[in-house]
Amino acid sequence: MEQINNILRDDNLYKAAIQALHGLQSNSNYLKLVTKDNSQANAVRNLPDTKKYLIRSGITLEKLDTLSVIHIAGTKGKGSTCAYTEAILREHGFKTGFFSSPHLVNARERIRISGQPISKTQFTQNFWKIYKKLEDTKEHESDMPTYFKFLTILMFNTFLDEHVDVAIIEVGIGGLYDCTNIIRNPVCVGITSLGLDHTSLLGNTVEDIAYQKSGIFKSGTVAFSVPQLSQAMRILEEQAIERNCKLRVIPSFDEYKWENLSPILQIKNKVQQQNASIAIQMATEWLLTRNKVASVSMDKIAIALTSCKWPGRMQVLRSSIGDFFLDGAHTIESIECCISWFNDISSGSKRKKVLIFNTSGTRDPIQLLIPLRSLHFYKAYFVPNLVGIKSLDNEMNSSSTDEQKIKCEINSKIWGMNSVVANNVLEVLEDIKRNLVQKNNCERYQILVTGSLHLIGAVLAILDPNLTMNTEF
Repeated sequence: MEQINNILRDDNLYKAAIQALHGLQSNSNYLKLVTKDNSQANAVRNLPDTKKYLIRSGITLEKLDTLSVIHIAGTKGKGSTCAYTEAILREHGFKTGFFSSPHLVNARERIRISGQPISKTQFTQNFWKIYKKLEDTKEHESDMPTYFKFLTILMFNTFLDEHVDVAIIEVGIGGLYDCTNIIRNPVCVGITSLGLDHTSLLGNTVEDIAYQKSGIFKSGTVAFSVPQLSQAMRILEEQAIERNCKLRVIPSFDEYKWENLSPILQIKNKVQQQNASIAIQMATEWLLTRNKVASVSMDKIAIALTSCKWPGRMQVLRSSIGDFFLDGAHTIESIECCISWFNDISSGSKRKKVLIFNTSGTRDPIQLLIPLRSLHFYKAYFVPNLVGIKSLDNEMNSSSTDEQKIKCEINSKIWGMNSVVANNVLEVLEDIKRNLVQKNNCERYQILVTGSLHLIGAVLAILDPNLTMNTEF
């Protein structure tokens, strides 16, 4: 009986922690605030505020300097790049920490040790320890970090407590003013593909975006970049010189010489090959400069790349009602990559195609929807980032807001014929299943889910809540 009570108590503490975390201002609310103010004043406050709260949590900047960090920014591909980098270093036998955002199903995914999200128990204990310290040292009522800032501080505490060998840290938004940029001496940094996103905060040109991303360059550090548009590369080169940082453009994936094993057959998509190449460069830099190995094993790199799982990004999930193609593309460039990937992987099939779509923030849906029309979908569903199961929506802090529903109505009108507006994801999946049964159709659908990583999370919360890369739906 005591054991059951302890389990219930721990579960209640975890739920309370998630609720308290949601009580802190989220990134979406932060973006709205910055847009409303039309200034970078709030963004500029990020670094001094993060340092202040980190120190109050019990970690000095000198203590933070002892963490061995690989820091990664970019518009698209940075999550996949981080995942590849982490997998390579873990395959070489090192204890890894990995910080990413946003999460798909639960917040614990953002903080991983040796490839696994931290447990509910560890999250709960660390959360309340830090939350109490910050509550006790408040100078005024609203003197608490925002959602992402709190998780950043929680991450630094966790990685230092766990004595990880290396921390792979993904930038949240931008780079220059991002909370994670209190890191002073990364081993190396990476810049993935750049494009226009979060323009209200980062600027309206590729040059502006490149300047913000290059903010993670540090003196004496090596920076790796994928090939960029000439105007973006010029800014990266200028900032590298100004910040005394060596900038290296990565080689093509085709240039690598493999030993006994090769990942080429598993990583066919050009975008993922680019992400894999920058991951190889950063992992190799860390391994050699830290004198961790005499030479890098290309076999271990091949194993890491082929076994790496990163849900929601160019992911295929086969279910009883159809094959789900999940990609959180939310910019013009990433939608084009998504379309190319979907075309390649589904070519030759005559099965009916279904679209499930939503957008987040202030992105222009027309720029994403018009290119998707080329895929000739049988039906398109427009739905808020809402699961439709209360316990999961509470965990994910989802809410069926009027604002989201209005956007779905607009998107449906843009799309035109054969479009459906739904209240939640469960409603969509049940409708697809019902149509399949009613028509006695043995040919399963090809279902593309895209437009928002938050939408991907809502779908996976039903199909694969533990992110096993399999589903019984």
